[in-house]
Amino acid sequence: MKLLVIDDDARALAYLGRGLREQGFAVDTAANGVDGLHLARTGGYSVIVLDGMLPGMDGLEVLQQLRQTHQTPVIMLTARDGVADRVQGLQQGADDYLVKPYSFTELVARLQALVRRAGPRETGPLLLGDLVVDPVSRQVVRTGQRVMLTAKEFTLLLTLLHRRGQVLSKTVLAELVWDIHFDSDLNVVEAAIKRLRAKIDEGHPQKLLHTVRGMGYVLEQRSEVAG
Repeated sequence: MKLLVIDDDARALAYLGRGLREQGFAVDTAANGVDGLHLARTGGYSVIVLDGMLPGMDGLEVLQQLRQTHQTPVIMLTARDGVADRVQGLQQGADDYLVKPYSFTELVARLQALVRRAGPRETGPLLLGDLVVDPVSRQVVRTGQRVMLTAKEFTLLLTLLHRRGQVLSKTVLAELVWDIHFDSDLNVVEAAIKRLRAKIDEGHPQKLLHTVRGMGYVLEQRSEVAG
């Protein structure tokens, strides 16, 4: 499941991103309304978590403009707990509303409920060739054989799969999967890629996880037999 979190609080954004990735979600983040609206319109998300108070363009304006073109489920986070504030958010097109401070487990439950109500989009298995990944049951199968992954390996695979065909650098993967926000000691990414490649590609003539020298890694089908 691919999520977008829009919040100008750096600590809250890091906390949410890390926690949701540990739950197996693929997460993108934005720290202001303008960037958030652009991502919301182009990223193909299952759900958007939107803070009400944002610089430049507040959450309600982001929501109003998004609803002109997209019906992506949105859960709003806000420090305003008045009934009128909640009603206004819902009238503008929010699908759910959570008042700060909130329980992280409740947020996860509400996100899952929103996806269920929205339909099967990205809740069913994701396919790439003969690789089948089920984000709900967290099962991975290739050519009919179960592939056993650790929680972090599964998150890494899901991150690459949601961005199939897109080359992701070690720094980007470190941020998306491990919430590491500095360009140093990225051996953890290399080691995880090596383990994941061994598990999903070893013994198969068509490789899916590729290294692009000097750039990063990409998950995709290629016509040639490659390593």
